Amino acid sequence: MGNTKSIGIAYSDQDISGADTLLANSQFGYTAAAQGTVTQATSKSTGVTLNKSAGHITMNNAALAGATAVSFTLTNSLISANDVLILNVGSGGTAVAYTVYTSSIAAGSAVITLRNMTAATSLSEAVVINFALIHCA
Repeated sequence: MGNTKSIGIAYSDQDISGADTLLANSQFGYTAAAQGTVTQATSKSTGVTLNKSAGHITMNNAALAGATAVSFTLTNSLISANDVLILNVGSGGTAVAYTVYTSSIAAGSAVITLRNMTAATSLSEAVVINFALIHCA
């Protein structure tokens, strides 16, 4: 990337490839173009495809029994085996009823697991999972 906008002794559009440290004074994240959304079609275990670095996965509203987990595959061409997938429950579900985590990651996909943390309450909610991919070499 060429240096096109001088901001004193540096340029505002520096190429950070190979940088050891990256600092931000305000926000750090992905642009709107790097984000996307996808919705599960038929069940909470149905895989989804979204080739974006960040986004939202709306899960199917099928029942999930209390103290039970369900997994599905996120297919994403940007994922490598060395990457880190950050997940959190964004909306659509009972507060503090769920936990979400990455069960495994490989080139092109990750297995995501959602667990209903309630003791015995079956929940039928379209939980929205937010994700961000940290790309690692």
